[in-house]
Parts: sequence; C-alpha cells; structure tokens
Amino acid sequence: MSPSGNLDAARTRLVMRDDWASRWSVAWQINGSKVVWPVRDLSSVPLMSSQPVRGFTWRTQLKHRPGLEFLVSTGRKHGFESLEERAALLVLDFMTVIEVLPQPFALSFEHVDGHAGHTPDFLAVMGDGAHWLLDIRPAGLIGEMDAVKFAASREVAAACGWRYSVITGWRPHVLSGLDALSAQRRPLTDQLGCQPALLAAAADGPVAFGELVHATRLPAVGRAHAIHLLWHRRLGFDLSHPLGDSSLVWLAGWTELR
Repeated sequence: MSPSGNLDAARTRLVMRDDWASRWSVAWQINGSKVVWPVRDLSSVPLMSSQPVRGFTWRTQLKHRPGLEFLVSTGRKHGFESLEERAALLVLDFMTVIEVLPQPFALSFEHVDGHAGHTPDFLAVMGDGAHWLLDIRPAGLIGEMDAVKFAASREVAAACGWRYSVITGWRPHVLSGLDALSAQRRPLTDQLGCQPALLAAAADGPVAFGELVHATRLPAVGRAHAIHLLWHRRLGFDLSHPLGDSSLVWLAGWTELR
C-alpha cells in the first residue's frame, strides 16, 4: 500500500529545479567499492553487481528484528531489518520475483530545509523485467521527514521508469495465508500422482479445497501438494479470506463461461 496523498504533500518540500536529476545523487556498493552516480545516469548502474550499501548486524540490544529470508524465486537468502521487511520478502517470493536487492543505494537529495539522505529498503526486479523500489514502514510510524524521504525516492523511481511503493501494512488474512502456503513452496516429489489428480479435479471450475484433496489417492498427502500448487499459482483461490476446506479453488487461468 502506498500513502500517495501524504507523498504528494511531502513532494512540495523537495527542491526540484530543472537540473535536479544532476544535483541529486545515488551511492552504490559495486564490487566492494562505493560508486556515486547522479540520478540522471541511474539507468547505467550495473544493478546485479551491487551489494547492500548498509550491512546487517545482530545484537541483543536491537529494537528491530534483522535476519535472512530464503526466497525460492531467487534460490538464496536475502537480508531484512524488521519483521515487516521479512513479510515483504515473503510476498515478493509469492510474486515470483527475479531479484531482490536490500538497501540498494543511498540517495542524497535537496529539500527546502537543506540536504538529506535516504536508503530505500528493497529494489525488486519482477518477472516481467519491471523494477519496483520499496520502502517498508507501518502507517503509524511515518513521520513528516519520512514522508519527504519517501517522496524523494518516488521521484527517483519515476525518473528511472521504476515503480515505487511504501508498504504500510497488509489486508487481513494475506500474510497468514501466504505464510501457510509458503510451508510447501519448495519442490515436492509426487510419487502418488497427486498433482495431476488435483489439476484434473479443478479443471471444470471452482471446487471446495476439502473436496479437491479427496480427489487424490491419499488426501493427507494431496493436501500438501494442493498447497504447493497454490503457492506456484497453478491453482488459485481468494487470498483475501483464510484458506480452509470450504474455500473455493480453481485452475490457474480458469474463467467462467457466460
């Protein structure tokens, strides 16, 4: 979710003369060295050769919860600095992201009170090749200067043709649903032929999840494979509600004939 109204108001505090893209700069870590580009040249940055501009640390006194999250989509672990960022990584994995760069760059920009810096939380490369710059902050924790920094990040993203969002929270059941699905996101061996049976059972239209898994030779095993197919979106369901035996499940790409 992106609080666009707040960012529109904060944008008025940015100093954006005609040459702003030359005056604002972004610093990256490339092959272990700090390299600075003006925003106008951001498209020339070798993104895939970059490292986080800020290291991840763990100690008992921390008030936030940093860690590493494994993504099936990329096949490796990615750093996060809070539980909210970890949740965002889980969602990106479900969206089959190609690459995720945590703390991708340090932005230096001008505003009406002087200069400021900001490091966005993630730069994601999506399956269609689109780039999505993300900041993660619960809605109640976005201060006035935070909004200015987010507005500056949005301008940088727009200058590069990237998407930009501030994730302030999630709709009910989304995270609990994705967390349940993620339990079966890794490859599964299908010795009982559960997955073809599940796909065939859903081929004619929506079917209740409990009924669907009973179309397999061993429903307890079929349940795990159904969840696996839901994660990989070979099957679909309404993610805005909790997944249960009465939830309707359909074949990916299914549309009702009218």
